[in-house]
Amino acid sequence: MTSQSTVPEGQTRRWFRSGTPWVWLTGAAIGVSLLAMLAVVVMLAWQGGRYLWPQPVWQFTLTEQVAGTPRALLGERYAHQTLTVHSASAAAGDDVVSRYLVKVGMRERYGQSFQTLLSSEITARSLPADVIVLKRAHNGVAYGFLAGMLEDGQPLLAEDLPATLQRRIQLVQGFVNKTQRIRLVDMRKINQRVEALRLEEKQKQRTEALDTQTLARFQAERGELQRRFDTLSGQLVTLNQDIDRNQVLLRDAEGTLYRIPLKEIEGAWFPNSMNRWDKVRHWGHEMAYLLTHDAPDNASGHLFPAIFGTVLMVILMSIVVMPLGVIAAIYLNEYAGKNHFTRWVRIAVANLAGVPSIVYGVFGLGFFVYLMGGTLDKLFYADALPNPTFGTPGLLWASLTLALLTLPVVIVATEEGLARIPMSLRHGSLALGATRAETLWHVVLPMAVPAMLTGLILAVARAAGETAPLMLVGVVKSVPVLPVDDIFPYLHLERKFMHLGFQIYDLAFQSADVEAARPLVYLTALLLVVIVVGLNVAAMGLRHVLREKYRALTL
Repeated sequence: MTSQSTVPEGQTRRWFRSGTPWVWLTGAAIGVSLLAMLAVVVMLAWQGGRYLWPQPVWQFTLTEQVAGTPRALLGERYAHQTLTVHSASAAAGDDVVSRYLVKVGMRERYGQSFQTLLSSEITARSLPADVIVLKRAHNGVAYGFLAGMLEDGQPLLAEDLPATLQRRIQLVQGFVNKTQRIRLVDMRKINQRVEALRLEEKQKQRTEALDTQTLARFQAERGELQRRFDTLSGQLVTLNQDIDRNQVLLRDAEGTLYRIPLKEIEGAWFPNSMNRWDKVRHWGHEMAYLLTHDAPDNASGHLFPAIFGTVLMVILMSIVVMPLGVIAAIYLNEYAGKNHFTRWVRIAVANLAGVPSIVYGVFGLGFFVYLMGGTLDKLFYADALPNPTFGTPGLLWASLTLALLTLPVVIVATEEGLARIPMSLRHGSLALGATRAETLWHVVLPMAVPAMLTGLILAVARAAGETAPLMLVGVVKSVPVLPVDDIFPYLHLERKFMHLGFQIYDLAFQSADVEAARPLVYLTALLLVVIVVGLNVAAMGLRHVLREKYRALTL
């Protein structure tokens, strides 16, 4: 009996000593992590899909009456909850009632985009095929029935009114894009040139006396710029007149007629009459609009400026943090001796990795913005003062702040990679006559590139999702222009920018209609996850290629 009982015990002991349980435990942990990541992505995609996928619009007839007529509502049914009669209404005759959260739009009329309805208050419901959804730039969507169009205040006669509406929306949006181009690009170039002339004249007055010929040149160039500005102003007046000519007549479920300027409408569709293929095409169109439209107002789903700003900031941060982190790691591992100084430096680097990000934001605001930026303005942009150029939060200072925040991660990862390279390779290179610098450059660093890229991956993953420090050093809710344009020097590091992380915060907590913006919050979070994963996958692919390239050196 004793021998039979000890054999399984001995096998169990050998099984644990072999390490097999820890292999299974590690595999299970990796599987759970992947499933959790997949669940997050699926949840964000599912919740954000409501923003892009056309939802059915219901018409509800209520027991409440207005002027002897039953009240009616049009809207999307967002959520539904079953309640007992005691928690719902004492007058309800059923044992249970349903409570519906309905998106009614028309925030200027109802004061909010959502209303709560009880099933006991609803006498009838239907899905009218001719109900239209108008996606507007402000005040949310509008639901109703297309009653007509006006042009210059007169009814617009058209055989196919929905098709005419779609064509006019595209036409007016084209006019709006032209006005934005004139205001934000053409007029901006003229204003910048006028400012450059003012600064040049001010500098010449300070250093030398202006002769008649120089003054005449300044006046002639100003006159030419004013003529071009007046021409553009005339074009703006004409375009605005064309934009304001058209209006849409929308009738709600109660028969009230609304006049909606066509310039406020970004899209229109009939969700209840769309088949599956129509909805797929609508989804693709809305996704393309979301990812490519560069209007500065993000409230209606213009996320391209935030996507562009996030990617550009991460790239600039990577350009700054990688050389600094690699140089620091090389010094600590290859040149610095093992003494109290290097020990304290490593402790400081490890502690910096745990400092809250908002502390880095405060430091960036004080050191980068006020000290460095203010100094640059005094040295190189004194004529532009008191208007700051670099002495204000912007893209450059945000990138430097995040580079400082992620620097410890790059240092630690690179130093660990350098420490894993066998000393025999260094000794062999030195024995063949190479100098220490040549050994470092041609042997050690190429083999440490995968570790450097590991640090970069960790840095990008952290920097792309940071929000608190960016609120202090450059990110804003909306910007008139992107940091990159066709105006010299093309990349404007002093400009403020938009960021997906801040847009999530703003939409979730600062939006005037939080409930209506919730699907866009999920969709923005999904885009941020996709961008971070995409950047990481690119870095991991490069790391794999370089690791295979230099694998033969370690054999």
